[in-house]
Amino acid sequence: MSARQQRKPKLKTFHATMRVIRTEQWWVEAQTANEARAMLAAGEGHHCSHGELVGVELEAMLDDDSER
Repeated sequence: MSARQQRKPKLKTFHATMRVIRTEQWWVEAQTANEARAMLAAGEGHHCSHGELVGVELEAMLDDDSER
């Protein structure tokens, strides 16, 4: 078989929106645990580390070139 006959199939690039779930470490300075919970729930605080990846889910294909 010649080199031309052994060509690999052409690959296409597909983009997607992925939902990624991680556990992360955050901290806040507060007077009570309840105040700290409220601050963290409101998105306040400081990020310490990325933590562990706990889930990935395909949300949507952006370039859907379905084979027909």
